[in-house]
Amino acid sequence: MRIFSLSASILLAFGLAACNSDGSASRAVPQDNAETNPPASASAKNVIFFLGDGMGITTTTAARIYAAGEDGQLTMDTLPESGFVKTFSQDAQVTDSAPSMAAYMTGVKMNNEVISMSSDTRAIEPTKDATGNCGAGNGKPASTLLELAKSKGWATGVVTTTRVTPAATYAHVCHRDAEADIAAQLVPGGAQYNSALLDGVDVVFGGGRQFFQPKSAGGKRADGRDLVAELKAKGYGYAADKASFDAIDPAKTRRAVGLFTSSHMSYDLDRDAGKEPSLADMTTKAIAMLAGRSDKQGMFLMVEGGRIDHALHETLAKKALQDTVAFDQAIKAAIDAMQQRDPGLKNTLIVVTADHDHTLVLNGYAKRTGKTAPGNPGVLGLAKDYASGKNLTDADGMPYTIIGFGNGENRVNDKRSAAAALTDDAVSGSNYHQEAAIPMPAGGETHGGTDVYIAAIGQGADSIRGFLENIEVFGIVKKAAGL
Repeated sequence: MRIFSLSASILLAFGLAACNSDGSASRAVPQDNAETNPPASASAKNVIFFLGDGMGITTTTAARIYAAGEDGQLTMDTLPESGFVKTFSQDAQVTDSAPSMAAYMTGVKMNNEVISMSSDTRAIEPTKDATGNCGAGNGKPASTLLELAKSKGWATGVVTTTRVTPAATYAHVCHRDAEADIAAQLVPGGAQYNSALLDGVDVVFGGGRQFFQPKSAGGKRADGRDLVAELKAKGYGYAADKASFDAIDPAKTRRAVGLFTSSHMSYDLDRDAGKEPSLADMTTKAIAMLAGRSDKQGMFLMVEGGRIDHALHETLAKKALQDTVAFDQAIKAAIDAMQQRDPGLKNTLIVVTADHDHTLVLNGYAKRTGKTAPGNPGVLGLAKDYASGKNLTDADGMPYTIIGFGNGENRVNDKRSAAAALTDDAVSGSNYHQEAAIPMPAGGETHGGTDVYIAAIGQGADSIRGFLENIEVFGIVKKAAGL
């Protein structure tokens, strides 16, 4: 993926035939779900949905070793309920991020590149100005969890480390690259506004300022609109950097938009903490703003660790693992914040999952490394024999790394013995591209089609278990929250 894809609708998956939000039949949900996933006895009044973009099971395993060692734990490992999710899209065995996140948000299987539309929508690429024209009769919007929450009087928010466009939580387009259109759907009362958002999404934090500003101001909008100015005119507080973000007082600010970078936010390893808030910072602030709204009936917040995916596309394992750790820190921050407001999470459901896998693998019979630390490359280093401690070698007699990729840009096309031998110092660097089996252009490593992990804690979490279709997750969350 390249961004943050998210949004909208089916009936629940407990032994019923699922239906699309447009009323058309979707795939039948197995009847035995009625027993294996019993409905919660009460409804959650707060829902936080965490999405690690591209965070496959191998990535979470590697991140755990990187941060805590083989016998350590990430916060997401400790959640009491868990299962696995199938990720294929309507037209592809290996999904793009747009339909995979939209499946969670809508309960509808859709084609690659499509965001929160009916399953019959064809993906049509936008113009060079990132505006689209889906054509007459090319599908219709599918309601999202965020929209359903708005309709129930809940406060809503979206947090991501990528551009906030496209977003399957609040937008409906036939192609994810129509980012100028997607941004316009966020501005209450403006042209192209998504009226299903009623008075608007309450909190939006992330990157992507270029699609909110006209070309005359250094942005990419060809229509001349300044969406930042329009949002301010609608009563939104605005932050463009860490200082203005810190200045937002949740007790005094009802709605806020933070666009901290022109494009995506920085990788966590590269982030200047004085200029960009962390994902945990943004999550904590969003919760303080949304959960503190006494005029709202509940809260729905979507939090995306979006740059995990980008680092994996670039085969930059260290950056991918660090962004996974930063994502995990945001999960811990959210649980801690909600436990203070809702002890025991009796009224709160927190779900953690990924939209798809990547081709990252762990190679060889490597000895245990422990966590990565100064002087110890850990899982980022060379594979060493578990008995002798010596470097493991390939058929050419050359050392290789523990982490590799099925495809990617660093492919040795000759015998590896013709190149200089790899060293721990070289391969554990922040900008080292791990070797791949199949050559791809720079940044062209692909998604993988493996099932992904899902975990949950709080009210209704016990319905998250077993093997699930991604569209079933929508119904489980919808039911648990009484939406």
